[in-house]
Amino acid sequence: MATRVILIRHGQSNFNTRRIVQGRCDQSVLTDLGRDQAKQVAIALQGLAIDAFYCSPLQRARQTAETICQHLDPQPALSTSDLLKEVDLRLWEGMAVSDIKAQNPEAYDLWKHRPHEFAMTLPEGQHFPVLALHAQAREFWQTLLASHAGQTIALVGHNGINRCLISTALGISPDRYHGLLQSNCGISVLNFAGGLGEAVQLESMNLTAHLGALGIPSVPQPGGDDRGPQLLLVRHGETEWNRQGRFQGQIDVPLNENGHAQAAKVGDFLQNVAIDFAFSSPMARPKATAEAILAHHPGLELGLLDDLKEISHGLWEGKYESEIEGAYPGLLQQWQAHPETVQMPEGENLQQVFDRAERAWTGMLEQASQLPAGDRPLTGLVVAHDAVNKALLCQLTGLGPESIWRFKQGNGGVTAICYPNGRDSLPVLQAMNITHHLSGTILDKTAAGAL
Repeated sequence: MATRVILIRHGQSNFNTRRIVQGRCDQSVLTDLGRDQAKQVAIALQGLAIDAFYCSPLQRARQTAETICQHLDPQPALSTSDLLKEVDLRLWEGMAVSDIKAQNPEAYDLWKHRPHEFAMTLPEGQHFPVLALHAQAREFWQTLLASHAGQTIALVGHNGINRCLISTALGISPDRYHGLLQSNCGISVLNFAGGLGEAVQLESMNLTAHLGALGIPSVPQPGGDDRGPQLLLVRHGETEWNRQGRFQGQIDVPLNENGHAQAAKVGDFLQNVAIDFAFSSPMARPKATAEAILAHHPGLELGLLDDLKEISHGLWEGKYESEIEGAYPGLLQQWQAHPETVQMPEGENLQQVFDRAERAWTGMLEQASQLPAGDRPLTGLVVAHDAVNKALLCQLTGLGPESIWRFKQGNGGVTAICYPNGRDSLPVLQAMNITHHLSGTILDKTAAGAL
């Protein structure tokens, strides 16, 4: 039985509103909006049996956790852990970001673009904040997972520690520290099969629909010519083979009735998002999903890219897991444990999928760069498949084919990625696998069928 961890960032603080660096400074407290955000988290968590609740001891996190717990029934016991404290930036704490930029431009640039190399000289010696926070996160996971196997745990932390908790769980390196957005009272869900280093899945990340917003968190944009696009990556709606657990691959299985309903709900969810360009796999299930979304955006042409097609499972296609195990003993288990080592009989391997997914993504970014820039970042829609979307997420976070199972992509799930510093810079994962528009809950309730 998996251990489920619900990871929450604290609500808006008075330092957040003034763009002041908080770090481990314990002077900032929740605003009225921050307390209301915490109440909305409690509503989102209702109905979940939470076995344990932990938070950072810093005021803004503790106030958030206390507010959430007060509005849960039954109320879980709340424990604090120093291992959930925020990143130690003590030389900058209490300073406005604008002042740090003006007074320490080179150091701030290093912090933003090479955070794993950034250091502060403290009385006790050189301190590398991000590397230290990664070590702190690993220590927390080792303690937590050993104590709560098979349980559901809620955590309230901070922007930096939450990023490092997700990164150390998935194996994302410290240089990608700024690549995972954590909004005030955003919710992420992780599922662990065992301890740290064993199988883990990021079910969703930085969900904010429960806060009453659009549901796609925004990233501050520097503006100017270097600003890059935002891409909304969507998995197609459900097919009957998804529901049955049959491997589809490149067999052109259409959406079922529920899949069409899911596609319509994705369209409703994104109807107020200004979409400037759109691409899809040419297969029937993603194409129908994309067309349902674009029904709210008349006049926008849908580009079809063969490189976005689902993985070719070759002779596995159309078969159930039991049939595959009978015909290819042990290969299915190898696919589940070490997917990067499997060559599909008369089909593809994951490296081939990674190569063409990367080619498609690069091509879409290039085409976006040819569009006229406006007063906002350009936004593109990309509708594809489970394996292709997971391959893209691995590449965007610096992971390889061996990590493909670490991301969940539900039917009709929406993921947002942006390039605030230009398309040649590292991307920012704004939110992943949003499915609230399908079920009204923070959990992904879509079919867990085959690819």
